[in-house]
Amino acid sequence: MEENYPVLSGAEAFYQEGNDLGILVIHGFTGSPQSMRPLAETYAKSGYTVAMPRLSGHGTHYEDMEKTSYKDWVASVEEALDWLKKRTRFQFVVGLSMGGTLALHLAKQHDDLKGIVLINAAIEIQQMEALREEENQSRYLESIHSDIQKEGVKELAYDKVPYASVIQLLDLLHGVRADLANVHCPALIFVSDEDHVVPPDNAQYIFDTIFSEHTELVHLENSYHVATLDYDFDLIIERSLEFFQQYTMTK
Repeated sequence: MEENYPVLSGAEAFYQEGNDLGILVIHGFTGSPQSMRPLAETYAKSGYTVAMPRLSGHGTHYEDMEKTSYKDWVASVEEALDWLKKRTRFQFVVGLSMGGTLALHLAKQHDDLKGIVLINAAIEIQQMEALREEENQSRYLESIHSDIQKEGVKELAYDKVPYASVIQLLDLLHGVRADLANVHCPALIFVSDEDHVVPPDNAQYIFDTIFSEHTELVHLENSYHVATLDYDFDLIIERSLEFFQQYTMTK
C-alpha cells in the first residue's frame, strides 16, 4: 500500500542478521516499532536474527492507516517472517497487543514456528465492539496510547484512530479468536495485572483455549499495557530469552 506521509522519527523498521534463530517482533494497533525497539535490539545483541517490521499504515499518519485493512497488516508480518525463514533455521514470534493477535494468526498458519511470546495480546475488546452498533460515528476517534506506568516514558503512536481501522481490528480479533484451538506451538503469555487498553482476561482465555502442550502465563505486576517500555521490561527479556533457548536447545 502506498503511503502519503513520511515515516516518523523512531518508527522505522529494524532488521539485523545474526545466528540461525530468528525472532519476529510485532508492534501494536496505532503504534510503531518504537514500542518494541528495546526488545528487538536486545535480542539482536544476544546474537539472534531479528525482524521488526513497521505494519502497513502505521508510524506515519492516521490517514495512511485509514486506507489499510487487517490483511495489509498480516501481509507486513508475513513478509518479515519470510525474510527470517530465508536466513534462519528456527523462528519465534513476539507480539505486543495486536502484535500478539498477529502472532497467534501466524502460529495458526505456520505450524513450523518454534514458539510465540504474547505481551498483553488482544482477542476481544468489548468497549471497541460496542462501536460497531453506534450510528453516525465520527470518522476519527480519540486513541488510547502511552498506557505506561513508568513516568516520563511515551509511546510513539497515533493520537487519533480511524473508525474504519477499528472495524478492521475487530474483524481480525474475531477471526483469530475463532481459530485459537488451531494454535499448537509453545506459548509464553505475559499479562499486565493492570491494563487500560486490553482486558487482562484476554490472556487467560488464550491460555485456556490454544491447543498447546507447552503454555505458560506470566503476570506483570509493575506495568500497564505497553509493558515493553515499562518497569517489567527486564522480566520480559529474561523470560523470553529462556523460552527461546528452551525450545531450540534439544531440536
